[in-house]
Amino acid sequence: MAAIVLNYRTPGLVLDCLETLVGELDPVRDEVVVVDNASGDESVTRIREGLEARGLRDVTVLEAEANRGFSAGLNLGVRACRADAYLLLNSDLLILPGAVSRLWEALQEDSSVGIVGPRLQWPDGTPQVSCFRDPTPWSELIGSSGTGPIRSLLSRWEVPIGVSDSPMEPEWLSFAAVLIRHGVFQSVGPLDEGFFMYFEDCDYCRRARRSGWRLRYEPAARIVHLRGGSSPVKALSAARKRRPAYYYRSRGRYFVKTYGRVGWLAANLAWVVGRGIAWLRETLGGKTPHAVEREFLDIWMRG
Repeated sequence: MAAIVLNYRTPGLVLDCLETLVGELDPVRDEVVVVDNASGDESVTRIREGLEARGLRDVTVLEAEANRGFSAGLNLGVRACRADAYLLLNSDLLILPGAVSRLWEALQEDSSVGIVGPRLQWPDGTPQVSCFRDPTPWSELIGSSGTGPIRSLLSRWEVPIGVSDSPMEPEWLSFAAVLIRHGVFQSVGPLDEGFFMYFEDCDYCRRARRSGWRLRYEPAARIVHLRGGSSPVKALSAARKRRPAYYYRSRGRYFVKTYGRVGWLAANLAWVVGRGIAWLRETLGGKTPHAVEREFLDIWMRG
């Protein structure tokens, strides 16, 4: 197994992640690679000094020549290793005891399973949603409307799947932490580097499913996710501030790639309809708008 930890200007998080990760690996079988995604700061120096100070010597640090995004950084790490499976990890994770071995066991138990994801949780143990259905034009209507009746009516298309205490087979898993069999990369290929960040995980899981691989959510494997530590998008969304352009370009790329230009247009029109419904509710009810800044324009971006 090869564990790939991606860094972009989060050296402290990387070191904390590695300190919880290394002891969970088999020193004979496994290797650890940190990919610095051209941070342009002192990340590499701080990581190397921190590895030495913490006695974590069997870790390889790779430096990307340029920051070409999340997918490209992970692909660089995967190409640098030869392993039966690849554990892809964000930097803002703390690996709990037994999590890696449980993911590995789940992969060994069924040869048709190509991708396994853990239960992600907050430091206090509260679970985070990490299993999802594919985004569709219907899910865009659900999200932009923000209304209970529409959510109930179209629940079969809602993207997030409620947290389960039992193993399940979602349509896609969060790539904040995921174990992927080597055979998946052989049959599906690398992550699509056209996605700078976001939507690469649902795209890759969809491609894997179309190639005949199954996905598995394994809640017995638990990993703390300090959500937002490696990306500002969720914090901006919560504050209704404008998201980075790369989010919308990735969104546009996903819909065009998955459903064609007509599907992309349908998704945007569904969003507009939903937003109109939300606007009426907010105006008549005196409620605070839930859409983020400039989203009406930004959804028309394509990657």
